[in-house]
Order: sequence, then structure tokens, then C-alpha cells
Amino acid sequence: MTKTTWLAVILLSLLGPRATADEDPFERAPISYSKATPQDAISALKARLASGDLRLEGDERQVVRMLLRALGIPEASQMLVFSKTSFQKDRISPARPRAVYFSDEIYLGWCPGGLVEIAAIDPVLGPVFYSFDPHSDKLGSAFQRDTDCLRCHGGTFVREIPGLLARSVFTDTSGQPLLSLGSELIDATTPIEKRWGGWYVTALRAGPRHRGNLMLSAERDPAPEALSAKANLKSLDKLVDTSPYLVPSSDITALLIFEHQVSVQNILTKANQECLRMITYQKGLQRELKETVTEEPAYESVRHVFANASQEVLDALLCKDEAPLPEGGIQGVGGFAPVFESAGKTSSSARSLKQLDLHHRLLKKRCSYLIQSTGFERLQPILRRRVLQRLWHVLTDPAPEPRYDYLEPAERESIHAILTASLRNLPVNWHATN
Repeated sequence: MTKTTWLAVILLSLLGPRATADEDPFERAPISYSKATPQDAISALKARLASGDLRLEGDERQVVRMLLRALGIPEASQMLVFSKTSFQKDRISPARPRAVYFSDEIYLGWCPGGLVEIAAIDPVLGPVFYSFDPHSDKLGSAFQRDTDCLRCHGGTFVREIPGLLARSVFTDTSGQPLLSLGSELIDATTPIEKRWGGWYVTALRAGPRHRGNLMLSAERDPAPEALSAKANLKSLDKLVDTSPYLVPSSDITALLIFEHQVSVQNILTKANQECLRMITYQKGLQRELKETVTEEPAYESVRHVFANASQEVLDALLCKDEAPLPEGGIQGVGGFAPVFESAGKTSSSARSLKQLDLHHRLLKKRCSYLIQSTGFERLQPILRRRVLQRLWHVLTDPAPEPRYDYLEPAERESIHAILTASLRNLPVNWHATN
């Protein structure tokens, strides 16, 4: 490596990954989160409202239902959270939980009598947060971008990126978190028995214990039998009046899918933004040092960031270290599973990445359907190419990489066929044969 290149590496290590003390990394170029104009589902929805193509009218329940329909979010995705862990915490309680609904790229929270909260995924910015007053007389202009959400979604709980989060906390009978008993930030690796504290859960089968449906009268760890007593509830009738909501359930299958998505989308956002920043820094240094400006990572520190990012994305997509389901599997109440599976993008053989297993693991084929999302398609191009090149080797090598040897041969073959049929702009090697 030349002296000039070594100088560039040193400068890059000083300037690249760090932000100033009073500025989040995602607020700087090339992300410029708060200044950027989002390209997300709410941007398109606002245009429809402004043109008169869409009208939201009726009481708040009717408005929420119309809004879900317009955004392509299934009502069956409803999950009910009663912990006071939203900026509307004064409204939330076990008697009036906040409903959360979601699709692959948008999340909507609603507490009856209050605001609607929305997080819409932008391919570069990550989640963009909005609030919406369903009681407003001017529903067409009622959406407001809400950067206040970043206090938790970009600072307290999620670092360095605008992120999504799912929490599990024990609460008292008013829904107030009992933080002395601990708090879990849930991702796909979190054991089932630690999930859903502060959430209602409906299930025919949910395993012997989890933290859902439980409120504590004393600030001490609950006994195992307390967790088990409410682990498998077919109905919430004895806990809460669900008539103000769109459906009477809080389906365990929706909760599992939601947590999978949050986990993968945060990793996609982090990897993408890191790589975009590093390539921008590299180009700036190359211009300053009068070197050839390149799209490919040229410095060791930049290559290191891309290598780590592609590894993290691949691990997330291939469900590495995913928490196993309890013995006997999972069966939800609320009808989300068939709705989710029917939305799968299928290959020519009618196989889909949205087929659920629910006996031993979440997905029948352990490759996240979010690889088919706009967020993945619009990853930093070199990062996307490297992830797909690695993935091709994992799926097609006769001797699988030990890191992913949990993928069964037939499963790898099926994933490869689905992706070949459904993804655009595949690397040249993708269609090659060994």
C-alpha cells in the first residue's frame, strides 16, 4: 500500500464512523435523515389524499380501518400492548391497550381516543415516523412527520440509526413498567419465555410459558406457574374489552412475525447507512488526495465495514441463531397466519418465502421474505451484490459453509429457486452452475 493510501486510511479512520457529540450519524450526509424527503408509503398516501383519490371519513375506528386498507395492512395483524411504553403512555393501560398493525414495510399504532402513530420504511432513511389525529376535521392534511420519536427510536434504545423496537417488560396492574425487574429489547434471537411482557397474546399453543397477558401486583419476579397460567389464552374476554378494536385478538403468530421483521429491518438500515457513509467518505478523501475516485471499497477500513455489514445482513436473512419455538410449536388465534402466507411472492413452483413452519421454527424456508422488499432491493449496490454473491455460495455449494450448515439441502435448493424467480438484478454468478 502506498504512503498516500496509508494516509487516506488514517484520515478515514478518524473522520468516517464517528459523528460529533451533538449529532447523530444518520443526520449527516449522505443520509441527512431529518432534512431528506422520504420515499415511503405515507408520501404516496398523502398524494392520494391531496388529489381526492382517497377520502378518510367516519369515526376514529372507521378512519383507522380505511387507513389500514389504503396502506395494505391486514387487520388480522393486530397486536395489543398494554405497557406504558409509547409517547401516548398516559392513555395506555391494560383496560385500553394500544393496537399495533403492520405489513412488510409499514407499522401503525393506535390507542382509542388518541393519535395514530406510523412508522413507514424508506429504503435509505429506514423508518420514518408520523403521527396522525383521526379526530381532525382536516384528515387530508393531518399527517405530521414526528422526529420526537427518535428519542427512543434513534437514541435511548436504538443507537446510530433510526430504528424499530419491540420491548418486553413486566408491568403493574396499571401498565406501568416495573423496570427493576429488567427489560428486554426483542429480536429474533430472544428466547420465547422472555417475550411479550406488557402485551396481550392469544394462542391455542404458545408453549409452557412466556411473559404475555401478565400484570404483577408486587415488584418481584413472577413464579414460573404465574407465567404458565396465562401462556395459552384463546380469548382475552376475561382480561380486556376488545370491542373498541378492529378484531378481538392479539395473535401470537403476528407477534413472532413482527419481531422477525423488526430485527431484520434494523440490520438492513444499519448496514445500508454504514456503507453509504463509508463510500461517501472514501470518495471525498480520494478527491482530496487526487486519487482515482472509485465506487468499489478501496481502503482496508472501508472493505472491513462492507465485510461486516454483508455478514450481518446475511446472518439476519438466513435466520441464524433464531430462537427455537417451544416443544409442540405455536398456533395463534386471530387468523394472521393464512393472511400472511397468502401475501407471499411465489416462484413458478408456487413455493414462497412466506410459508410458515410454526412447529420448530418460524419460517418453513429459513430465508427472510424481506430479501424481496424494496429495502433490500435498494441497498447500497455493492453491499447488495456482495450479500447475494455470498448467499449464492451458501445455497449452491455442495459442501455448505459451516456457519450455515443448519440449512437443509432441500431447503437451500428451494430458497435458491424462489430467489432466482423473484429477484431482479441478480449477480452474474447467480445463474451459473457448479
